[in-house]
Amino acid sequence: MPELPDLVLYLERLEPRVLGRELEALRIASPFLLRTVDPPPQDLVGRRVSGLSRLGKRLVLAFEGGLFAALHLMVAGRLRWRGRGAAVPGRAGLAALDFEAGTLLLTEAGSKRRASLHVLRGEEELARLDPGGLEVLEAEPADFERALARESHTLKRALCDPRILSGIGNAFSDEILHRARLSPVRLTGSLEAGEVAALFEAARGALREWTDRLRDELGPEAFPEKVTAFREGMAVHGRFGQPCPVCGTAVQRIRRASNETNYCPRCQTGGRLLRDRSLSRLLKDDWPRTAEEWESRRGGGTSPS
Repeated sequence: MPELPDLVLYLERLEPRVLGRELEALRIASPFLLRTVDPPPQDLVGRRVSGLSRLGKRLVLAFEGGLFAALHLMVAGRLRWRGRGAAVPGRAGLAALDFEAGTLLLTEAGSKRRASLHVLRGEEELARLDPGGLEVLEAEPADFERALARESHTLKRALCDPRILSGIGNAFSDEILHRARLSPVRLTGSLEAGEVAALFEAARGALREWTDRLRDELGPEAFPEKVTAFREGMAVHGRFGQPCPVCGTAVQRIRRASNETNYCPRCQTGGRLLRDRSLSRLLKDDWPRTAEEWESRRGGGTSPS
């Protein structure tokens, strides 16, 4: 799922292309995309884009006359910038927004259609889509501490919960927790003041640094085309079995449904391996308890993976 750094880049690169420009046509190819009926989406056509913003993980295009188009890319949705009037791709294409400068295509990989478009009238309607999570880059330490303290969750869940923190998902939650040297299964209520401060600085640092890094990689004018949760240079996310860049210990994972949490046992859990639910049921008492035991089995030709 595109997270805060990716969404910031989308907005930055859309601004010179669509801000102040009239929407010439809106072509919706998938009936599953549109989640509202009033106002009709064609009411956007002929209006100029008056603003661009982010609402949690949604991208919002404001139009003249108080109309808004709020787009949630979910896991597999992506934006593409093509020449004016470009065709909507057959299998993956969901919609096209035509402007004088070019066409913004919305695509979604896979067979599940989760991306959504809300066409709304007025800021009050738009505000109803706001899950209410704290914007970490705009917050003070006390705001962050209060947000974490509202409910008791694991740190992994708290970072990814859009009602608690805004714009953070599976990938950057792994990177933030590794940077803060905190276990993903620690409970929010168990953190000491110094750990809360470390987590706050880790979140701000990771989000800022990756936004800058992606901006530099993209160059001054290109539109983002390779938005992915797995990036070269990440410390732990998507790096199961590879060495932690800090201590060299093999990165471990916890898998639940389609989500995977990656962590370094030495940096984050005091050398203890967290139980992967499916694997621990399979291996039972044979599940290794420490990073050293996992490494020794790996070296000897057996591994819980």
